[in-house]
Amino acid sequence: MPGITIIGSGRYNPGKPVLNEALERVMDTDDEWIHQRIGIKQRYFAGEGVGASDLAVEAAKRALESAELEPSDVDYIIFATMTPDYLFPGSGGLLGAKLGIPGVPALDIRQQCAAFPFGVQVADGLIATGAAETVLFVGAECHAGFMPWSDWDLVTGDKEGKSPPDEYDRATRHRGLAIIFGDGAGALVLRRTKVEGHGLLGCETHTDGNYAKQIYIEGGGFRRRPYWTPEMFEKELYIPSMQGRNLFKNAVTKLPQVVRSLTAKHGFSLDDIDWFIAHQANDRINGAVRQALKVPEEKVPSNIARYGNTSAATIPILMDELLRDGTVKPGDLICFLALGAGLNWGAALMRL
Repeated sequence: MPGITIIGSGRYNPGKPVLNEALERVMDTDDEWIHQRIGIKQRYFAGEGVGASDLAVEAAKRALESAELEPSDVDYIIFATMTPDYLFPGSGGLLGAKLGIPGVPALDIRQQCAAFPFGVQVADGLIATGAAETVLFVGAECHAGFMPWSDWDLVTGDKEGKSPPDEYDRATRHRGLAIIFGDGAGALVLRRTKVEGHGLLGCETHTDGNYAKQIYIEGGGFRRRPYWTPEMFEKELYIPSMQGRNLFKNAVTKLPQVVRSLTAKHGFSLDDIDWFIAHQANDRINGAVRQALKVPEEKVPSNIARYGNTSAATIPILMDELLRDGTVKPGDLICFLALGAGLNWGAALMRL
């Protein structure tokens, strides 16, 4: 039976780009250090009062337009985010309401940066069982809410100068995390293809909670009574804690393993793959994974320099770019790969 495929794509990033130089006003960093360390030149941040569902609705409209569909054609929404509008309810229902399709089921998934392999696996199951014909997958993030500075006018360039020394030092303590993330949304419309041998060929996904604290937010969990206190805020527990070296080690080990396992399971060599579409964590990770797999750089496209790490949105945003500029074409064999907090990781094979 033919698998599901991508019939439409869209992306949205809020506001104007925030260059690396802008971050020099609020923390001890510089453009050269950021670019050489992780490959990022700029990112976008959502404004006050803008949530993940607001970004998602813009990306979704563009994806549906490219698929020549109306919102009413959507049978199911899969919404991936680690930065939801509210603790609950999920952002998927908010997106459905904003698209004008109340009543359409919406499932929020929490696989963070690894969302796409998990999400497309769920979409395949929904379509295979007849629960849906058309699935809208959206990844959307508003990381601005945990950035370690308070004067946004300095970051956006609406005000000159630098942060006061205490705020400058505070942001610098979280520099390793703050320089990575950006805000945005990517959307993909998924349907079963009619072409035999095309569409989703297979997925392999994994989760290991033993690594949960390699990147997580300690504050605000319902293990506490109350779940949030002023002391948590004072201790900066709303900002993610990240063990960068351990994450790097896991990524460069587990991603090559899952890619090799999946391709071998379906009878492909790595040379058969036209594109390796990886989560845009940072250039160092993706470069190390590419070298471990011994695949040419031109087969591993990157856009992290323009957007930063938009977590669940990175693969849909990158796919939208590649589809719209004609880089990725019908018939191409794609291996999607991603690792994120949880720890979650996986890969998916699709022939367009």
